[in-house]
Amino acid sequence: MSAMNRFAALMLASAAMFAAPLSQAQDFKPSADEYRASCQVCHGPGGQGDGPMARLLIVRPADLTTLSKRNDGKFPLLRVFQMIDGRAVVGAHGERTMPVWGQRYSTELGDRYGPYGAEAAVRARILELVYYVQSLQKE
Repeated sequence: MSAMNRFAALMLASAAMFAAPLSQAQDFKPSADEYRASCQVCHGPGGQGDGPMARLLIVRPADLTTLSKRNDGKFPLLRVFQMIDGRAVVGAHGERTMPVWGQRYSTELGDRYGPYGAEAAVRARILELVYYVQSLQKE
């Protein structure tokens, strides 16, 4: 099993563990709602990097619809997860220009899920967003 598949399996297990509690949390917004709340202002409604803030930014937001195309037809799940999470420095990604959503989600959840559950809940929330970005891919 490749590192990518192990990572995906771990994320799925984490998401499954917390699916019921997260769906009941009032401030949790799965998939499209989370994208609209956290990403659309820069990446645009369709993910093409044309949100209303894009023209004000020095670095243009990525066109999220071509991630698979630019990665030899494979969706770069781990890379997208790391970019959204933002708490781990990914040297190959260069300067950090996008907000660190993992830290924001962690702060929002606080200690609602306990010392160990909060991290799994944050990862589940990010994974939902990653899957939504994956759904935006153009062939």
